[in-house]
Amino acid sequence: MMDKRKGRQLVYICSRYSGDVTLNTEKAKKYSRYAAERGVTPIAPHLLFPQFIKEETERDLAMELDLSLLKRCDEVWVFGIENGVSAGMSAEIMSAGDSGQEIRYFTEECKEAYV
Repeated sequence: MMDKRKGRQLVYICSRYSGDVTLNTEKAKKYSRYAAERGVTPIAPHLLFPQFIKEETERDLAMELDLSLLKRCDEVWVFGIENGVSAGMSAEIMSAGDSGQEIRYFTEECKEAYV
């Protein structure tokens, strides 16, 4: 049940950005929509930060901002696990684990995977 004073839970969307950026951006949109439809507020920094941060030259800043947002979220949902995790995803998963946040894993098709 949602606490109306706090609003929906914040869920960090962890998915691949590097590689095929165009395709991976579309996938992140799909994952965010999936989360929103399940009653949570998705936080997907890789949909926002590339608007003003250059990944190629400002990678450290991007990761610092990512992890800052991640720490404020209630849960972390990791998508696309059948394709492995990128270095950025690995850092996010490790940070969530260190903070004791709940981590849930999903396939690219948004099917929950129990690992």
